[in-house]
Amino acid sequence: MSDLHAAALDCLLLDDPVAKVAATRRCAALFHAGALRAGHAAPPRPIADPGRPSRPLLVPPRQLAQRGLGSADGRAALVHAVAHIEFNAINLAWDAVYRFRDMPEAFYADWIGVAVDEARHFSLLGERLAGLGHRYGDFAAHNGLWEAAVATAGSCLERMALVPRVLEARGLDVTPGMIERLRAVGDAATVAILEVILHEEVAHVAAGSRWFAWCCAAAGVEPGATFDALLRRHMPGRVKGPFNTDARLRAGFSVEELTRLGELAA
Repeated sequence: MSDLHAAALDCLLLDDPVAKVAATRRCAALFHAGALRAGHAAPPRPIADPGRPSRPLLVPPRQLAQRGLGSADGRAALVHAVAHIEFNAINLAWDAVYRFRDMPEAFYADWIGVAVDEARHFSLLGERLAGLGHRYGDFAAHNGLWEAAVATAGSCLERMALVPRVLEARGLDVTPGMIERLRAVGDAATVAILEVILHEEVAHVAAGSRWFAWCCAAAGVEPGATFDALLRRHMPGRVKGPFNTDARLRAGFSVEELTRLGELAA
């Protein structure tokens, strides 16, 4: 039997996207077969940069060009941006498995499942990019998701609050609009992929909600007030609406939390 945390680190540090996807599927199969178990690896170490290819070029968000969806290149830029989020999400899921120790087995099962889903999403988007004459790395991207992972590396509670429930949950809000814009220009192939991603991302954000609540119970703190305090401390000016209320409720947000988010976004 091999150590799950060490296997997670191996997946996390792979640079090649194809190899990372394959390793993700392989490690998930080993975990579900009982061949990987948590609890024996060396303590987690800081990881300033996960495994990723030399491209895309990472730039501040304000330097990313805005492209219309009327051209194939404009649609490719949008698909690339989503693919970059999904690639980062593979790393984020494996980092949660690697970094946070002494958690219930269900925690590791959840985030391994998320890694598998994100790997499949990334592969679907990569195929769509190829259909549009591009590949992952052809457009610049930003590093905001991984920067948030570094900032929350010392606390599972903060990671669950701020990464899945704030940054990744933003996808629940903006993807329906992307789908409508792409449908309007006749890009049914990309619409079909984004509909799959939107459906499955609800469960991923719900995993963040579930484990945030678990961490709050373990720490003896109230989830709603704690989430509000973390938002005000770490995300001033970064909470944006409007919110996909239905999807967020299905993903484990309370009505009170959505009210607080609306106040912060106002």
